[in-house]
Amino acid sequence: MAQTIKTSAHVGPSPLGNTPFVSKWSSRYRGATVQDLEPPAALSLNPTDPISLALISAFERDYTHLTIVDSETRALLGYISIPLLQAQLDAGKVKPEDPLSKAMARFERKGKKYKVITMATPLEELEEFFEGGASGGQKQEFAVVTDEDRRFVLGVATRSDLEEFVKRRPA
Repeated sequence: MAQTIKTSAHVGPSPLGNTPFVSKWSSRYRGATVQDLEPPAALSLNPTDPISLALISAFERDYTHLTIVDSETRALLGYISIPLLQAQLDAGKVKPEDPLSKAMARFERKGKKYKVITMATPLEELEEFFEGGASGGQKQEFAVVTDEDRRFVLGVATRSDLEEFVKRRPA
């Protein structure tokens, strides 16, 4: 006889072994998607742009992560975490006039499959992504939101965006 699991939490497959991922906030999502987070438009810079431009741009928009794209093809190359960039500056590892390529985290293209996060991605899947479900257990602080074909960077959703959404939504 089949066993039925009764829960209000999202239960789905997880690469974290045989244990399925269980969303702690599923009852508050109620079918919401990344679009419901209303992520601000992504601010993408080029690897040749100076670090000072990234700092000013992020400060003006109150962004914690900026995407780095190829200046010709607009292909997503990597990202800059502003708190980590500030730490590198404070430690003297980089200077404001250095290019972003010196401080950016690059996405590995070869042999690695990335989870595509779009505006239509359910929040349970985004939460699973943040909890490391798509990266073999490594927790993530942000997700690059793209179109289905990964041609355009539409925005950046952060773990704190998800937490704020849950706070605003009654149980």
